[in-house]
Amino acid sequence: MAKKSMIEREKKRQRLVEKYARKRAALKEIISDESKPMEERFRASLKLAKLPRNSSATRLHNRCQLTGRPHAYYRKLKVSRIAMRELGSAGQIPGLVKSSW
Repeated sequence: MAKKSMIEREKKRQRLVEKYARKRAALKEIISDESKPMEERFRASLKLAKLPRNSSATRLHNRCQLTGRPHAYYRKLKVSRIAMRELGSAGQIPGLVKSSW
């Protein structure tokens, strides 16, 4: 059950990143603009700090869409190596042949 909640949490983070992307970019632009007064840049950095933490793109992590596993993730299939092996054994991935020794 915990694995599904991690998938949902990641989806929620993705929605927050999309929602606040423009606002974050605008504030970062103000902060990095040397021609602006120091007080204005400081206010912008405070506003940026007040945005939700999960709205930062660096908080996103690739996770398996089936198990929620964060490691050994295949981007093309959006699954982990373990899920890919199971799907391949079941013949659900076209062109993938699982060999056994």
